[in-house]
Amino acid sequence: MSDALTLPAETRERAGKGASRALRRDGRVPAVVYGGKTAPTPIHVEEKELVRQLGTGHFMNSLVQIEIGGESFRTIPKDVAFHPVTDRPIHADFYRLVKGAKIDVNVPVVFVNEEASPGLKKGGVLNVVRHELELVCDADLIPGQIEIDVTGKEVGDSIHISELSLPEGSESAITDRDFTIATLVAPSALKKSEEEAGDDQTGEGMEPGETAATEQGPDADAAQEQEDKS
Repeated sequence: MSDALTLPAETRERAGKGASRALRRDGRVPAVVYGGKTAPTPIHVEEKELVRQLGTGHFMNSLVQIEIGGESFRTIPKDVAFHPVTDRPIHADFYRLVKGAKIDVNVPVVFVNEEASPGLKKGGVLNVVRHELELVCDADLIPGQIEIDVTGKEVGDSIHISELSLPEGSESAITDRDFTIATLVAPSALKKSEEEAGDDQTGEGMEPGETAATEQGPDADAAQEQEDKS
């Protein structure tokens, strides 16, 4: 999985809305660490550091080492709430990881060997239905991403979860159906050319010299009449 991040924190002595507002005014974000058969631990972290780590793009899929007073423990972020207007983080939840524990995570998918797909070479488009997979993973074996090989895929092919070989310690959280992850569809240009070909076929059966204009109604007839007079 992604490299572990380190996030310094301090315990919260007071809870409640008033205390949380005071922390935010001081540039801190209230948070809670729960799980691991331990009572939830209310903490607060520096807003700037949390924003910086969120900016890495893989924060929600990383191990985060929470450091409090010289001690540290492993967690994984479970939720970050943002202010609806300013978009600043206002609260965070972390799940404490213990050895042997399993956890639900959303892992991004990455498609590889696109140059080996005949369908893509012909101009087909990869229509991604799921950009992430919900997996149940061992806490020590959370993958950073799932690679999906599209070698040999043709236009019209679909990729289902049953086709994937998931990493050791991981399994799909959805087990009641063989869901679709992506499909290979025809490009819009190809669809357009097919439609134009269909339009051309509507002219079949006309007499030589006859055009579609003769079937366009009174306006077309009037134009032809005017042309005959000139």
